[in-house]
Amino acid sequence: MVLQINGILSSEKIILGIDPGTTVMGFGLIKVVNKKMELIQLNELNLKKYTDHYVKLKHIFERTIHLIDEYHPDEIAIEAPFFGKNVQSMLKLGRAQGVAMAAGLSREVAITEYSPKKIKMAITGNGNASKEQVAKMLQSLFKIKEMPKNLDSTDGLAAAVCHFYNSGKVTTGKNYTGWDSFVKQNAKRVK
Repeated sequence: MVLQINGILSSEKIILGIDPGTTVMGFGLIKVVNKKMELIQLNELNLKKYTDHYVKLKHIFERTIHLIDEYHPDEIAIEAPFFGKNVQSMLKLGRAQGVAMAAGLSREVAITEYSPKKIKMAITGNGNASKEQVAKMLQSLFKIKEMPKNLDSTDGLAAAVCHFYNSGKVTTGKNYTGWDSFVKQNAKRVK
C-alpha cells in the first residue's frame, strides 16, 4: 500500500498486533516495506503481579498508548475474544480488548479485529492450529532465533501478520477508524 504522509509517497506501513489478556498481553510490531514484512518487536506485558483488575486495565491502556506513541503504527490488528464456558473470564478478556481498542481509537489508529480461528488459518493454513504451531510458523517466517517463553507475544505478532495477509482483501474483521466509526457500527452497545 502506498501511503502519502505530509506530501511524501511511502510504501511503508507499521502494524501493531495485540493479543489482549488480563494476565499477559502479547504484542508484535511489523514493518511492511514494498509488501515485505520485517519484525520490529515481539514482546508482552506481564500483568501477573497486579491483583486489582482495574489496575491491570490501566496498564494495558498505558502500554498500548506507549507503543502507539513510540512506533506510530498505521493500523492495529487485535485478536477478538473467543467464546468460552467461563463467563467471568470472557468478561475480563473483553474488557482487556476494549481498553486496548480505546487506546488505539484515542490516537485515531485504524483497528481491525480477527477471530483466533482466522488468525491461525492465516498463519498456518489450519484454523484449529495450536499456539505452538503458530509460534513455529512465525519463528520460521521471521527467522527468530530465540522465542519468548509465553506464546501470548507470538499470538500478538500473528494478529499483525494476519492483518498484513488480509490487506487489500475483503475481510470479515470489524474495522474502526476512530470513536465515531466505532459508535456508528455499534450503536446498540453505546448509550
